[in-house]
Order: sequence, then structure tokens, then C-alpha cells
Amino acid sequence: MALSSMMYTHLPVTQAASGATRFSLIRSSHHQEAVLDHQQTKTSNKANRLAESLAHLLHLHIDTPPRTNTHSTNWNLFTEEKISTPTTSPKDSISEKWREIHGSNDWEGLLDPLHPWLRREIVKYGEFAQATYDAFDFDSFSEYCGSCRYNHKKLFDVLGLSKNGYTVSKYIYAMSHIDMPSWLERSHLADTWSKHSNWMGFVAVSDDLETRRIGRRDIVVAWRGTVAPSEWYEDFQRKLEPIGHGEAKVEHGFHGIYTAKCETTRYNKSSASEQVMKEVTRLVEFYRAQGEEVSLTITGHSLGGALALLNAYEAAETIPGLPISVVSFGAPRVGNIAFKDELNQMGVKTLRVVVKQDMVPKMPGLVLNEGLQKFDDITGTLDWVYTHVGAELKLEVGSSPYLKHGGFNLPGFHSLETYLHLVDGFLSTETTFRSNARRDFALVNKGCDMLVDDLRIPQCWYQLPHKGLVCNAHGRWVKPKRDPEDIPSPTREAQAQAHALQVEMMESDYALSF
Repeated sequence: MALSSMMYTHLPVTQAASGATRFSLIRSSHHQEAVLDHQQTKTSNKANRLAESLAHLLHLHIDTPPRTNTHSTNWNLFTEEKISTPTTSPKDSISEKWREIHGSNDWEGLLDPLHPWLRREIVKYGEFAQATYDAFDFDSFSEYCGSCRYNHKKLFDVLGLSKNGYTVSKYIYAMSHIDMPSWLERSHLADTWSKHSNWMGFVAVSDDLETRRIGRRDIVVAWRGTVAPSEWYEDFQRKLEPIGHGEAKVEHGFHGIYTAKCETTRYNKSSASEQVMKEVTRLVEFYRAQGEEVSLTITGHSLGGALALLNAYEAAETIPGLPISVVSFGAPRVGNIAFKDELNQMGVKTLRVVVKQDMVPKMPGLVLNEGLQKFDDITGTLDWVYTHVGAELKLEVGSSPYLKHGGFNLPGFHSLETYLHLVDGFLSTETTFRSNARRDFALVNKGCDMLVDDLRIPQCWYQLPHKGLVCNAHGRWVKPKRDPEDIPSPTREAQAQAHALQVEMMESDYALSF
């Protein structure tokens, strides 16, 4: 199974009123917004009963929620109204409360009901993670399969993310020494850009305008995951290996992807770990030297969420005093209880967004997991048990009237676009889907079939025109050549990064001279 998912958004800045009063007023008004009447119509059919039975048998806890009655909805009028509204929510200044939004209090009181400021930030980081899918070359008949289709200067422009107020500074590449055929995308062709590496994500930094809105210079690392919900997870769950200097252990496969390198490769002479930490350290030192407050936010979906935790662990060990948060989507367990405890001790804040019906967050450790901690008095601490980290925002497919309910649509449940749709519509566990949710629901079906048929959005619609073929001057359909600037080149990327650093230093010296 090899699906792909994708996408984006953003908007203007509005000035917020002062501090605690503004924060409490918005919290109060949000509570009023969250008190909505909840209506759902129960259905019972063979498919739902089968899903329930299998879920209980597998201990997946995949509920089959009541199906919303859509027959009374005039979908034609509804769709016309929706397509005439903006796709982004208001973007308030959060500079006075950025630490709370970034997780300083473990998001206490902000998740249920979900604070609108936090919702907006979660969607923003989720769209950065989605960009790693949208720009990835999945075409196994392309010599550039496994690379990013665009150079880092134009990535956000092409994907519609430039209004988020961030600039990509570096791409990250990863390889693996273990057998993971479903993770590493390879071209069928003999002559390719790389036989060993895949583009794995990027480092970006907030621009001056966004920095003023969010109250600090924010460095973002976005890790690409996989869109197959279960296949390669079977390769894991088998071996925990030590990390750091204590009792912490993490899954062998995740750690292998993060740290693997080989001198004979073009893109992984240094590991993904070394690449990302070199760039993050450079940016932190540069902006701290300007007297700015700096934060690190690491995001990823699925496998990307696992790599985000490993990245956060290393960053916390390497860069003292740096506020670090992880916002992950549909991420599996990564390490043992000691790994969780060390992350907590180092001050790393983690917000895990999970969909109740998605099986990936239940792995590894489908049965043997943090639930065994209740028996610690009898067994002692078990260092081989997988444990989740951080706070959890749990979403429910059945809460959205736009989504098909019931059954085992595993790719749809795991799709990042499904996650972002549910975040955008979530108010609280006690209320219905947000009526004024702005994000375009059509994005849900980019790489799956989750939307109700009444909406008339085709499944898996996101693809290149004509599946990447173009008609040449002779009337023949051919694979086009990439623009030279979009062809992966470690030399060109290094030169571009050096030039960007030189420009930053010149601008800094100019500013200090006044």
C-alpha cells in the first residue's frame, strides 16, 4: 500500500489586546462557543457490528460511532456556501501567552475545550508536516524518486504556505541500514539522484512579522512520515536500544533512520541527526546573538512523529535553555518509560494529536505498553515496555458530519489531512463539530476516501496533471525534465545555505550600526 496525502494555509495578523485579560476573555468566549447542542442518530448494521467485534478482538478500541444523519442536509446549498468562505481562521497575536500555547503548562486547560489560539497553531505545524508529503516525489519511474520536487526557496510558495510567515533554511535527508522496503522510496531506474537516501523534511524559521505575532523567533523542524498505516510497522516492535547515558531506550528502527550515515553516499555522509542539529544550533546561536528569544518546535506525522521525539531528545541534551515542543500527529510509541522520564526532566513538551480510530498510535506495544505501569508495585519498572510521551488531544472520526463513519478505512483514519480536518472542527468532547470550521474539507480526500459521497469530492484526487506526463512539441507524451534549480544537489544546497548565512550576517551588522 502506498498512498500519498497533502496540504496548506494562512492569513493576516491582528493585534491582540493585553495579556491575561485578553487570554481569559477568549477562553470564556470559547467556552460559550463550545456549548452547542449535540445531535447524532444511531445506526446499527452488519458492517458496524463486524467492525466492533474485530476491534475488541484486536484490542484496537476502534469504535464505530453513531452515523450522523445527512439525509436532511441540502448538500448542494451547503457546499455553495462553504466554497464562498475563506479557508483560514483569524490569526490573533499570541505574543503575551506564547509559552502557554507552546506547552509550558503541558497545555492544561487548553485542550478540552480546545483553545482557538492553540487550534490555529496546531494546524499551522500540521501543514508543515503535510508539506513533506505534498512535495515528495513518489514516482518510482522518476530518476528523482525519493527527493523533494522543489528547491527549498520555492517550497512554501508552490504549496501555498508562504503566508505562514516562515522561510525554509535547510533540507534534511535520511537513509537506513535496516531493511525497510516500505519506507525508503526507490526509483526503478538505474541512473537516479540517490540510491540510498530520501528527502526526510526541512528546517524553517519564522520571519520578522510572524516572530512579532508569536512572541519569539520560532525554529521549526518538520519530519516526513509514511502514508502506509501499518505495513512497515511490523518491522518494528522488536528491539529497544539505548539512547543517551541513562536507562532510556528507543525503538531500533526509528533510531536507525535518525542516525544512519555512510561516507560513500552523496546525501548521507552525515546522518539526519547531524544535519538537523547542525542547522538548528546555527540558527539558535545566530538569533540569540541578536538578543532574541528563540524556541524550537518539532513536528511530524506517523514515522515523522517518532523522529520528532528523537530530535527533541537530542536538542534538549545539546542546547541548554531552549524551549522545545513537539507537536505530532498519528505517531507511534518510540521508547520506554525511562525515555519518557528523561524527556520530561529535560523540559521537552509534547502534544500528541491522535485519532481514536487510527491504529498507528497504538503501536509498538499493542498490548504491552504504559498500561502496565499500574502493576509497578508488583513487577517493578519494566524497561522494555513502550510508553507514550506527553499530553494527548484525542479526536473522533464520528464527530465530523463530512466523514464516512464505521468500517476499517485504515488509510483514511491515519491520513494527516483527516487529522487536520478534525482538529479544525474540534471544540470539545461534549460538543458537535465546529460549525464555522474554515479548512477546506476537500483536502481530506487528497490521498484517501473519507468524505461522504454527498459532497461529490473524488477520492485520492491529489496528483500531478496527466500523472506527470507532458505533451512535447512533436505531440508525444513524455516525462518532463526538472528545472535545473529543482534537481537535488548537495553542493548547490550548501552554497545556497552559505549565501543565506552571509546575507543574514550583513543585515545584522547593518542593523547594529544604527
